[in-house]
Formats: sequence, structure tokens, C-alpha cells
Amino acid sequence: MQERHINRFKYFEEQTVTTKKYVIPYIQKVMPITSTTKVAEIGCGEGGNLKPFLDMGCKVTGIDILENKIENAKTYYQNHPLKENLELIARDIYQMNESQNYTFDLIIMRDTIEHIPDQDRFLEHVKQFLRPGGKIFFAFPPWRMPFGGHQQICHGKFLSKLPYFHILPEFLYKSILSIFGEPKTVINDLIEIKDTRISIQKFHHILSKRGYSINKKTYYMINPNYEIKFGLQPRELPGFLNIPILRDSYTTALYCVAGLK
Repeated sequence: MQERHINRFKYFEEQTVTTKKYVIPYIQKVMPITSTTKVAEIGCGEGGNLKPFLDMGCKVTGIDILENKIENAKTYYQNHPLKENLELIARDIYQMNESQNYTFDLIIMRDTIEHIPDQDRFLEHVKQFLRPGGKIFFAFPPWRMPFGGHQQICHGKFLSKLPYFHILPEFLYKSILSIFGEPKTVINDLIEIKDTRISIQKFHHILSKRGYSINKKTYYMINPNYEIKFGLQPRELPGFLNIPILRDSYTTALYCVAGLK
């Protein structure tokens, strides 16, 4: 397990750096972001991705089902000069709807969609929160990439650095985690991620099925977030690997901006 998984403020700061340097410029190639832009993040955690938007003067809303993460976020933002522009909500997204005045110009889903059960149902539900012309930004690691199972959260150093073994059949994967002494809570979290896994092809299929069109997408062989984590410069997937049978295994992050057709 890396320090960033224990030190939540460090993770908050990493999110802030990557969103400011890479995510916002990426989105701005599709839509302008100004102080009048209303932004939400679903699955915001402690809200690090929202800080650059708040710094720009945007009205921002962070939504997460875990109350402890929202409480952490409130602590991190308590001294922000524009905190009156921030709303933090601990709630299941399915308990919210547009009649409660929750509509946005931009919805952020960074490292979230792969954790959501039944992404098909979710992407249908979330449409109601988009204002006319609104966009959703997605960033996620495809399931078959080296650490698509999020095994970096393992407590043991060996398993936390072991690529691809999350693709093994569940009984074998679970057995290896148990043999190496991973706590039940970690095993349960990893099995849950295995259950909610999403591939690039599945993601594209659901977007099309639910009436979204892709405005911009990029497959990264080196995730932009790896700069702050490992000192590596982002690199797009080479063309010869950008075929369905290979790209899921070599794409460490998919960036995508989509809107309704």
C-alpha cells in the first residue's frame, strides 16, 4: 500500500495538481470553463479534483456516498476563500434528481466509473443532471491494464506491485490475496472492483446505448497522474497498440468528454 492510500490529504493534493495541469486544459478543448460554470463531481472522495475549479470561481458540488470522505473534504476546505461556492453532499446519487435543482454544466468522474455497479443504469440516471449542452468528463483505468484491479492498495509490497494478476479467475485471485495475508477488508474491496470492472469496449457500448456522443477521447499509455505519483511524463498510446485486442492491456487511463446526442 502506498502512502497516498493512507495519507488522504496527500491524495487530495495529488488530485488537485493533475486536475489543474491536465484535466481542466483537456476539457477546455471541448467547452469553456469560467466562473459561471457549474461543476459537480460524482464520487468526489475528499474533493481534490474540485479545488482547481473552485479556485477559478466556479460553483462546485461534490457528491460521495461515504460520509467520512465528505467530512474530510469539509475539513480541507474550511479555510478556502471561496468556500461559499462549494457544496459537499454525502448521499447516494440515486437519491438525487434534477427537481432538487441539481443540474450542471460539467460533471467530473475521475477514477470513479470503474467502481460503480451497473454502469448502464448509472449513465441513464445521470443524464438528468446535465444542463442543455452539458458535458461529462470521464477518466478511468480500463480493467485489463496492469493495475486495473487497483491491487496497489494491497498491504503487502509484492502484491501491490504485481501487475495483471487481478485478471485471474475470482477464486484463484481471492486465494492468492488470502495466502499473502491481505486483510478481509482489502480482499472485499478488490473483489468488489473485480465485479464492477469496465473495459474500453464496454464503456463505448454503454455511452452509445444511453444516447451519449463522444466529443474527445484519448488513450494514455502513461496516465497523466503518473507525473505527480512517479515523475513520469504522460504519453498517449501508440497507434500500433490502439486496436481492441491490445489497447485495454496497455491503456493506463482513458480520458473522455461526452455529452448527450
